[in-house]
Amino acid sequence: MAAEKEIQIRVVGLCGSIRSGSYTRRVVNLALSGATEVGAQTELIDLREYQLMFCGEIEEEADYPPDVSKLCQKVQGAQGIILGTPEYHGSFSGVIKNAIDLMGFDEFSGKMVGLVGVSGGSMGALNALSALRTVGRQLHAWVVPSQATVPQASEAFDDDGNLLDKRLEKRITDVGREVARFAYLHSSQKVQEFLHLWEDAPHNPGGE
Repeated sequence: MAAEKEIQIRVVGLCGSIRSGSYTRRVVNLALSGATEVGAQTELIDLREYQLMFCGEIEEEADYPPDVSKLCQKVQGAQGIILGTPEYHGSFSGVIKNAIDLMGFDEFSGKMVGLVGVSGGSMGALNALSALRTVGRQLHAWVVPSQATVPQASEAFDDDGNLLDKRLEKRITDVGREVARFAYLHSSQKVQEFLHLWEDAPHNPGGE
């Protein structure tokens, strides 16, 4: 049997904050660096650089701003997605909500998704990430088990933008690594062949 062609995994990160000094952007970039470390191609999709629209604002798809199509194409072309959000009022930001609403199954179904977040409070962005996990399931994405959240974000970074807590930094980069690794497995022809063989295997009466 011929050797399987090397798979090039692509992971994109969506930053759900449009603040110029966004802590969320720093955290998404950290997660993407983890994906890069295990061989993935990565790209930050900084939503403040996209001229989008509110979902439902324009009825005819042909009239959508060009950046809507650009956003969809970039996410469609990825096998892994990092979603990053600040926590606002116990949920994720309207920025990332609107971006997701402009997309759908074509962009998310079957993809590996990792979640990272920041918050101003001591509890972190747990509620926001829990809500995003539900959204991922609704879009038929594979949301990886690991997630990371930075509490009290205004005090979490040094003057150069580096995260002070190295253990937390590792948890964030681990999210990116996990997304890339699972995306590779999900895309592997050998793994797919094994799954098909397993699904077609005869029923084992001894297991009853």
